[in-house]
Amino acid sequence: MQGKNLYEYAVIRVLPKVEREEFINIGIILFSKRAKYIRMLYQINQKRLSAFSTEIDSDLLKDTLLSFDKICKGESAGGEIALFDIPERFRWLTAVRSSCVQTSRPHPGYAENLDKEIEKLFEELVL
Repeated sequence: MQGKNLYEYAVIRVLPKVEREEFINIGIILFSKRAKYIRMLYQINQKRLSAFSTEIDSDLLKDTLLSFDKICKGESAGGEIALFDIPERFRWLTAVRSSCVQTSRPHPGYAENLDKEIEKLFEELVL
């Protein structure tokens, strides 16, 4: 990936009670059309989630994130959506939802090394 790449990223959030709109950042999805790049990083900090809410279904959360990851990677186990092209997968993953796992609106950026950029965003916004 030589040269600078325009990219978009969204923060993955957990909302224990959707109606309260309180959330914890747990991951990042970064996408670049020009570089044909999409990648997701996430971390479930169980201690932090438990302090925030005791009503979170950890198994459902893990399954949802694994599904997101399979879609990102284009794995057939991710279902029909995983077979979409990269921009369509990103748009589907970042679509507005009313579930306990949501994403922020996409934000733009510009970077030479997308792997380093997603790691930097992950560190700044999630950890």
